Amino acid sequence: MAIKSGVRAIPLLDLTRQYQPLREPMQVALARVIESQRFILGVEVDRFEDRFAAYCGARHAIGCASGTDALELALMAADIGPGDEVLTVPFTFFATAGAIMSAGARPVFVDVEPDSFNMDVRQLEHALATHPSIKAILPVHLYGGCADMGPILECALARGIPVIEDAAQAVGAESRGQRAGSIGTVGCFSFFPTKNLGGFGDGGMLTTNDEDLARKLKALRIHGSFEKYVHQWSGMNSRLDALQAAVLDVKLDRLDDWNLARRRNAALYREALAGLVTLPFQQPYQTSHVYNQFVIRCTRRDELRKFLAESGVGTEIYYPLPLHLQPALAAYGHKAGDFPVSEQLSKEVLALPIFAELTDEEIATVAGLIREFYGRA
Repeated sequence: MAIKSGVRAIPLLDLTRQYQPLREPMQVALARVIESQRFILGVEVDRFEDRFAAYCGARHAIGCASGTDALELALMAADIGPGDEVLTVPFTFFATAGAIMSAGARPVFVDVEPDSFNMDVRQLEHALATHPSIKAILPVHLYGGCADMGPILECALARGIPVIEDAAQAVGAESRGQRAGSIGTVGCFSFFPTKNLGGFGDGGMLTTNDEDLARKLKALRIHGSFEKYVHQWSGMNSRLDALQAAVLDVKLDRLDDWNLARRRNAALYREALAGLVTLPFQQPYQTSHVYNQFVIRCTRRDELRKFLAESGVGTEIYYPLPLHLQPALAAYGHKAGDFPVSEQLSKEVLALPIFAELTDEEIATVAGLIREFYGRA
């Protein structure tokens, strides 16, 4: 879409700004790996796993090839398979349900809360009571804010089933003082470049406090093998490579500062847009929100997005079609109206630029354009 002449673009995300001050330590880290010629697992991955576990407040961290693989490995380790059901939400990225389906299981949905965008815990008991084949709960910490983990854990404990945290967007986020990835049975993270802690390509991580589970996950990521050429399970080939671990290790030192900057940017948006659109607010149980995305709800969303694009402002819709209405899930027989909050959000949500290096002037420009669009200059 053409940008108006003379307009300075404000991208949804600009990773070049993050990279510039890290150029030297990044080059040192990458050169160290290249000189070693050791690229698969090894000391670089071991070091980053140890540091990442400590950061999350978990006992163990197990690197893998992507956030999607982390979900699949977690389900595999929990022995989820054909005939099983996994409880999750329809308002999230497709990988959440895709991983469940890849395990041969069926995703069972509960709707989300309109304010937190996360699992509506008031619907948990009914969903569990009406679906006796549910073998795990998979809450999503969407946009960088944790789901309400207390009631979720209580329901899971009462039924003896695991809680798998989809923390792909929530590294550093907290629920009641506990960091994402240390609360449930296992946490699943993505290091896709757009994440708050992003690599130079795909990468993922699992975290857990269960030593036996950690040992099993380490085997499952290498074709189910503890011992070379001896395989306990089928597993998969999903390893975090040393180059990505070295990059992420450098970035981990800056993560808290970046998350703090995102919270500051979110506060500036809230002040500038108060009363104009529906704004995201940190819920009481979300003791630390990391704003992987700053998502507003608004009327005439698609028109606003077009107006902002023409003015040089990058935005995105996360997500325009809930999972229960995706063609890939058509066989489950869901229909429009089954999960009304998710469906309404899909028509109203719009993500604005929120990355740490965004300037106050850029935030003011974005807010000013939104006010202009709604005739509230």
